[in-house]
Amino acid sequence: MDFLKVLSRGTSLSKGASKNAPAQQLPSSGGPSNPQLFGHDATQAKTPEDASSNPSKNKKRKRGQQQAAPQSADLPPELDFFGDGARDKHEGVSLATDATKKTLAEESAKEVAQDADGAAQPLDEEECKRILRTHKIKITLLEDRKAKEEERKSKKRKKSKAKEAPQKKTKVQLFPQPLTSFKKLRGQFGVSKKLSDNINAQGYSVPTEVQLASLPLLLDDAGPEGTGIDLLTVAPTGSGKTLAFLIPVVNALLKKRKDGAAEKGVQTIILAPTKELASQIVNEGRKLALKTGIKVSLMKKGMEVLDQAAEDDAEEEQADESSESENDGESDSGSDTKKPSKKRKRGQLVKSEILVTTPLTLVHALQGSNGKVGALPTVKYLILDEADVLLDPLFREQTLDIWNACGNPQLRVSLWSATMGSNIEELATSTIDKRWEALEDSTGVTRPDLVRLVVGLKDSAVPNVHHQLTYAATEQGKLLAVRQLLHPTAPTSRDNTPTLRPPFLIFTQTIPRAQALFSELQYDIPPEAGGSTRIAVLHSSLSSSLRDNVMARFRKGEVWVLITTDLLSRGVDFRGINGVVNYDAPTSGAAYIHRVGRTGRAGRAGGVAVTLYTEEDVPYIKNIANIIRASEQLSGKPESEATVQQWLLDALPTPSKRDKQRLKKRGVEARRAGVVGNEEGRGKLKTRISTKSGFERRVENNRKGAVEGSRRRKETGGAEKRVQRKEEASDGEFGGFED
Repeated sequence: MDFLKVLSRGTSLSKGASKNAPAQQLPSSGGPSNPQLFGHDATQAKTPEDASSNPSKNKKRKRGQQQAAPQSADLPPELDFFGDGARDKHEGVSLATDATKKTLAEESAKEVAQDADGAAQPLDEEECKRILRTHKIKITLLEDRKAKEEERKSKKRKKSKAKEAPQKKTKVQLFPQPLTSFKKLRGQFGVSKKLSDNINAQGYSVPTEVQLASLPLLLDDAGPEGTGIDLLTVAPTGSGKTLAFLIPVVNALLKKRKDGAAEKGVQTIILAPTKELASQIVNEGRKLALKTGIKVSLMKKGMEVLDQAAEDDAEEEQADESSESENDGESDSGSDTKKPSKKRKRGQLVKSEILVTTPLTLVHALQGSNGKVGALPTVKYLILDEADVLLDPLFREQTLDIWNACGNPQLRVSLWSATMGSNIEELATSTIDKRWEALEDSTGVTRPDLVRLVVGLKDSAVPNVHHQLTYAATEQGKLLAVRQLLHPTAPTSRDNTPTLRPPFLIFTQTIPRAQALFSELQYDIPPEAGGSTRIAVLHSSLSSSLRDNVMARFRKGEVWVLITTDLLSRGVDFRGINGVVNYDAPTSGAAYIHRVGRTGRAGRAGGVAVTLYTEEDVPYIKNIANIIRASEQLSGKPESEATVQQWLLDALPTPSKRDKQRLKKRGVEARRAGVVGNEEGRGKLKTRISTKSGFERRVENNRKGAVEGSRRRKETGGAEKRVQRKEEASDGEFGGFED
């Protein structure tokens, strides 16, 4: 045995390990070959039989001490949808035989040929079930239109009879044909060629789970009658929901234009809770509608959706007539004056087929001079992005006003979000039921089916993000922890866990706290790395131009650390973000899911979510700990490496329902602006974001007070001198001759 070779080989291995140690897979390092969250990881794992059958590859993988890229990565993504057949495992069944390998290879070749020819080859029901279950997709028929019609007829027949006991509603599970590749859109669903070219130009090849299941439902018209469906979708953050609801809408408008049935006016309304998310949807929609003639617009102040000229003229005539009659009745008393009516300024009329807006902006545009919301008879598609927020009490009244204004019998509604509580689902279902009951009585139109689509575990965080729950005790401890994140002492941690790297987001509870944290951290980055230009703050108090400027700088990479509130926690897509820091713990589980979802977008692994909590957060942190634990279990993380151990869950107190509601509405009271913890004001001082000690702050305040007092004395002294001079001048003035 040559000991020199053994020693040199060991030395080279250690050198290689040290070189590769700092290397870390980050979301900003590039897009993944497969953007799916579930299914592809399990199917790409090797079986024990394959590992033993090829020992050379097994040795090579052991020496590298890192996961080698699977062989199927060299193939086009659509060929690797189920992974390599030699390494596939579907529900515990090993596919390691040569016959199985050959069969899978033939099936993949046939699939490629069918995609090239544009022909659609439907899968059998068992295959559809297997694909949907592998990707953790569950599709449920909540309300069947045929069953509703039969129930309605039976109610009419049994009006005279006694009431029967209500029967439990049975929810039927559906298994539609999954969309395994975007190349099948033309052959299987007849999507427009221009739309298909635009999709390919954006680099989309493998659909995500929500696209895999929702696009067949929305493009297939859901039955021979072509009535369509109403859809409730719950899918993880960054899973491609925007593309899933834009493609069917653009395709439907192109079909109407091709058939010569195109109508004037707004055909689709997409509601979003923030202006940033609405702008993002508009950008994605314009990419899909490029060179198709379909216009996508962002609703702004001053724009008009309806041509209200005739309505306003009629209202003015009615007002004039009523005022004339009142004046005639009051002519005896001499009141012949007329009050001038205020005319509303008319803005630019929207001439786009797809309108993206926030609820309040659209409600203001629809309100006439009488304050009533006008009707939208031309709208056939209503899409609620982040539906749980739009139906929350903050936006609920405005959203329902817009929903009720869409009086077209052919209206199709779809709700999309990463979190949707049972109360929001019940509200949406009841609103749809009431609307269709009124329409069936008046027009006799057949209602569509109501379908619910859930991807993964409902109301859970994305599984490809590493969570860190850190106890910082006090506000000073949180500030110290953030500075350690900005200036890490080691490139990687000892236990090989992912570490946070810029760019990343920092979330705070309120706007004053975001501004205070920005003033503390803006000089922490050295001038050699860009200095204060690398840190920015974004919140709703800034003007629209400043917000757009900060967003553009962050997307370009000029800003590394962006401090913000929950304004950017929903829907906004930053694909290159490496992590999220919750400086202030989220006020609800849904807020945590959406904040964390800003990283790990489109299946990118390596994102880090750090949550700092203090003594004030301990009574409410258990909900977040449960979400982290469920997400790690969904990703298959072993119990020994779990972030949240069972002892921590047992130690944390369980908040009551009332405490959760109060926290969601107001947050931690001690951190609110102007709130004092006790009579001495100690609570406010404890939650202040500052690194200065009490003595330094007292000296600084005394110095400021002395300067302010000196300035006031000078001003008052100067004023007294001016008054004295005026009095002296008045005494010396000529007062006339005495008698």
